[in-house]
Amino acid sequence: DQMYRASINYGRKGLPIQCISAIDLALWDLLGKLRNEPVYALLGGKTKARLPVYMTTARPDLAKEMGFVGAKIACPYGPSAGDEGFRKNVEFFKHWRDKVGPDFPLSLDCYMALTVPYAIKLAIALSEYNIKWMEEFLHPDDYDGYKQVRDAVQGRCMLTTAEHEYTRYGFRRLIQDKAVDILQPDVTWMGGLTEARRITAMASAYDILVIPHGSSVYSYHLQYAFTNCSVAELINLSPQADRITPYFGGLFLDEPLPKDGFIDLPDKPGFGVTLNREGLKRPYVRSADEVIKHYYANAEIVASTKAH
Repeated sequence: DQMYRASINYGRKGLPIQCISAIDLALWDLLGKLRNEPVYALLGGKTKARLPVYMTTARPDLAKEMGFVGAKIACPYGPSAGDEGFRKNVEFFKHWRDKVGPDFPLSLDCYMALTVPYAIKLAIALSEYNIKWMEEFLHPDDYDGYKQVRDAVQGRCMLTTAEHEYTRYGFRRLIQDKAVDILQPDVTWMGGLTEARRITAMASAYDILVIPHGSSVYSYHLQYAFTNCSVAELINLSPQADRITPYFGGLFLDEPLPKDGFIDLPDKPGFGVTLNREGLKRPYVRSADEVIKHYYANAEIVASTKAH
């Protein structure tokens, strides 16, 4: 909260909030390790025995074979491709629907590329092929547009957004307007776990689901702790979409991976992952003496605050 208020004049969204998110997540990890508790326990404990996972992928047929509970594919054409592009979008989705069968949950990610009329027309057309949800189809600041699309689609499929939204203030209008069925905050971007838990609680009061974008362990702990987080996302980053690889690459030595469509978290303190320090370098040199100096300076500030 202090970092957010100190950066309001140049922050509020985008890179400053992403930087704050990284620090916030590090503090939650540290708190868990000091208390010897997993972060989900700090949030109140698990609300589910296991957390199911869907896969964002170029090969939903392989996602189904691997046991994932659903899949999401990318929309290949936008409005600039005209009527032919629209037909190709429908054919593309129908192709994968035929591959995975009529009942396997299949969604479409539009990555901020469509217009209100186009999104309405596409959602209605794809509802014939049992689309689970259509994701982030408008510019993230088009709050009115999201509500217009939802009103027009009338429940033919679920609608989602907010991967590129920031803080509870950015999410407030989406929630109050019930502009979408599902919110998809990226916990590593939108303000960290501190803001994510606030947003998830706000959404629960309106019966809105929260299914975070990616984020791996940083979203898994949140989702285990809240009842309105029903499923997690794994973004398949392998070249052929045929292997499950760590979301953060080699950043951690022990990042947990889904198996048979579920993610199980180890009972380790903090977020339960170990930083791979090989190859890491500080952007500046800090000697052991400087570390001690900063430690005592911070301790004096804390003591002074308590005294007042």
